[in-house]
Amino acid sequence: MKHAGPTALGSLEPIIAEIRKLAGLKEKKRGTFYRGSVGFLHFHEDPAGFFADLKVGVEFERMPVNNRREIDEFIRQVRRAAAIPSS
Repeated sequence: MKHAGPTALGSLEPIIAEIRKLAGLKEKKRGTFYRGSVGFLHFHEDPAGFFADLKVGVEFERMPVNNRREIDEFIRQVRRAAAIPSS
């Protein structure tokens, strides 16, 4: 599964815009977010759709982001993970 390219990131822009609003995250390059110096979130594209890798604890969890239900759940998980103090 490859990292999301410019066209895919364009399709994901509404999601990315929501993430940009969260405190404590820095977008080092389009669609790739860090908490401090640690990778936190990035996107992938695949024939099966779009996916996000979100750092939850010490591991990344891959989440689908292809429909409203998936996107809403993903945003909830991002907010929850971003609120946990980083170690």
